[in-house]
Amino acid sequence: MSERRCPKCGAVYPATARFCPRDGNMLVEAQSKAPLATPSGGGATAVRTPPGPRRGPGLDRAATLSGQTLDARYQVTKKLGEGGMSYVYLAREVASGDEVAIKVLSPKLATDRSSVERLRREAGLAMRLDHANVCRILRLGESEDGPMELTQGIDVLRQVCAGLHHAHELQIVHRDLKPENIMLVRENGGRDRAVVMDFGLAKERRADPAIAKLTATGIILGTPEFMSPEQIRGRPLDGRSDIYALGIVAFEMFTGKLPFQGRNAQEMMIARLRDRPRQLRHLRPDLPANLEKALARALESSPDARYRTALEFADALTATHEGGLFSRIKEKLK
Repeated sequence: MSERRCPKCGAVYPATARFCPRDGNMLVEAQSKAPLATPSGGGATAVRTPPGPRRGPGLDRAATLSGQTLDARYQVTKKLGEGGMSYVYLAREVASGDEVAIKVLSPKLATDRSSVERLRREAGLAMRLDHANVCRILRLGESEDGPMELTQGIDVLRQVCAGLHHAHELQIVHRDLKPENIMLVRENGGRDRAVVMDFGLAKERRADPAIAKLTATGIILGTPEFMSPEQIRGRPLDGRSDIYALGIVAFEMFTGKLPFQGRNAQEMMIARLRDRPRQLRHLRPDLPANLEKALARALESSPDARYRTALEFADALTATHEGGLFSRIKEKLK
């Protein structure tokens, strides 16, 4: 009987399970039980890998592509079928009107290099074949989630701000906020509820010697692309460091790109210490100026120049006049 395994912690669950209750990762199929992973000791700097398909129930985009346009070229009509590795859709090429079939690799395999390379090899060979009795392969490519729509993005950010504010009120700093640590859960009514996950690197800001030993000052912990300047320098952190990280998340959410450039994680960290972030509307001129202003303040190098609280950041994201909208409804967000 097949089982499912968490790719992060190694825990094994029944075949009917979809997500790991420990860390929220989507489970992958495993034919035999895998040993539990042993947490590594000591501090370390984690280099970010491309985000995997960490979505809540019902949010598997590969399974719900009907009606969407892929690669600005193919209008998806309907799903024809699915298997253990992929989904197959009927689509129409926009330019010619020709009907085509599109095969989309399952999200649980999209981050598996061997599966991706196998698909590339198969497609590469098939594209060389041109015969009436052989299925013709027209194109091989990769799709991206792309920038999030403005209204949905603001709603997600507001909810994340509410979650962070709750943690900060308890003197807890997340220290590793990134897209992979924000899960969207589809609720009744169709609204996505944002859930902040993985407080594994979180630190309490209380003067407790026992706590201080667990996360020693001066050890760099977190994901380089989303670290605040003070975190890179190994200085004491407070909630404003999480606000900085959320500013980077928001920038990537709306543009598909990071606000600081570099050829590797080290160069991007140096850029955050020395340079100013790219302006949001240079990449998305259609976005409002007040959103660009809100993100710019969240990404200030000095913590004193940022928002004092996550709710102030949320207020700036949604404000239409002085006083803001979010400050009057923040108690309704759970």
